[in-house]
Amino acid sequence: MTLQLKLKNLKNSFYTLFKMKKIILAVVVCIVISCSNAQQTEFSKEALSSALETPNATEITFEKSLEKHKGKIVLIEIWASWCGDCIKAMPKIHEIQTMHPDVDYLFISMDKSVEAWKKGIKKYHLTGEHLLAKDQMDGRFAKAIDLDWIPRYIIVDKTGKPVVYRAVETDFEFINTTLEKLKKQ
Repeated sequence: MTLQLKLKNLKNSFYTLFKMKKIILAVVVCIVISCSNAQQTEFSKEALSSALETPNATEITFEKSLEKHKGKIVLIEIWASWCGDCIKAMPKIHEIQTMHPDVDYLFISMDKSVEAWKKGIKKYHLTGEHLLAKDQMDGRFAKAIDLDWIPRYIIVDKTGKPVVYRAVETDFEFINTTLEKLKKQ
C-alpha cells in the first residue's frame, strides 16, 4: 500500500471518528435536555412543606393546600401580576375553567407584594384558591418545584399526585386533553 493511500485511509478514519464524536455529543445533549424537562410524579418534601400565604394573611403549607383538594382534579397555575405571559394566558385559563368547572383551580402567585397579588386576582377575575409565595421566584417553593418560567401549570390527579408537572402557556391543548382523560378515570 502506498503512503498516499495510507494517509487517505487515516484521514477517512479521523473524519469518521470526528463525525461519531459529534453524533455522540448530540445524543448526550438530547438526553440531558429530555431529563431536565421530565415530568415529576411526586412533589418533593421541600415543596410540600413550603409555607404559602393565604389572602387572609395566614400561612398554609403546600401539602395542606393539596389535602383540601383530595379527591378532585386540580389545575395549579403559578403566575404573577407583573408577568406579561401570565396576563396573555388569562383568557385561556378562563376558557379552561369554563370547559372544566368540576376541576379545582389553585393559583400560586410569585408577586412581590400582597397588594399587587390581591389587585391582580381582582383585575383578572381569577376564581379558585389563591396562595402567595412571599419569597417569589428565587424562594424555597419555587426552587423546590424547579420553577424557571411563569406561567407554569401543574395538574394534580384525585390522589394528590402530579400527572403534569411542567406545562407552560403554549400547552393549553395538552392541558385540556389531560383534564379530559383524568375526568374519565
